[in-house]
Amino acid sequence: MEQETKNQDDEEKDFDEIDPEQGSLKAVGSFVWELAKVFLYALLIIVPLRVFIAEPFIVSGSSMVPNFHNREYLIVDKVTYRFSEPARGDIIIFKYPKDPKQYFIKRIIGLPGDTVLLRDGGVTIYNKDNPQGQKLDEQYLPDQRVTSGSEDPVTLGSEEYYVMGDNRQASSDSRFWGVLPKFDFVGKVSVRVFPLSNFSITKGYPYNF
Repeated sequence: MEQETKNQDDEEKDFDEIDPEQGSLKAVGSFVWELAKVFLYALLIIVPLRVFIAEPFIVSGSSMVPNFHNREYLIVDKVTYRFSEPARGDIIIFKYPKDPKQYFIKRIIGLPGDTVLLRDGGVTIYNKDNPQGQKLDEQYLPDQRVTSGSEDPVTLGSEEYYVMGDNRQASSDSRFWGVLPKFDFVGKVSVRVFPLSNFSITKGYPYNF
């Protein structure tokens, strides 16, 4: 009986020594697995979201001053243009046609079928609805800001757009590198998130025609 009791005590001792270590290993393994699942779920949600629905964008430079400023954090809507056509006045993000690794933010000025003419410090649009031409009322521009550039008219083909920055004196846009193919669009700016003091929903501009 004495020997049996001793053996039982030894077994209990061995069990007590081994079990905590095994428990720790299981706890670590469980934590790693849970972490891996969270990471996987995040990928499954975030990647499709950024590719198909919305994407963050940080403004770089002053080409859209005074309406958008350097380092502002925006959300780009990548869905709208799948179901409706871009409108004049929309603020868009696109790949620079001369270097697709760069991304620009500009305002749509000319639409497919338009003829764009820079004249008398402003922008005049000719199309089937305005064969005599209509000068744009661009009240979003800084006070007394004129639009300079070549006075040669530019006629836009199918899927071609004419874009410009609101800060006309400090913007690289269609005046210098040509028309923008719709293929290069990333999406429409929908929300300005940061700084919080400037948080706003971005809307198009109601032109006079």
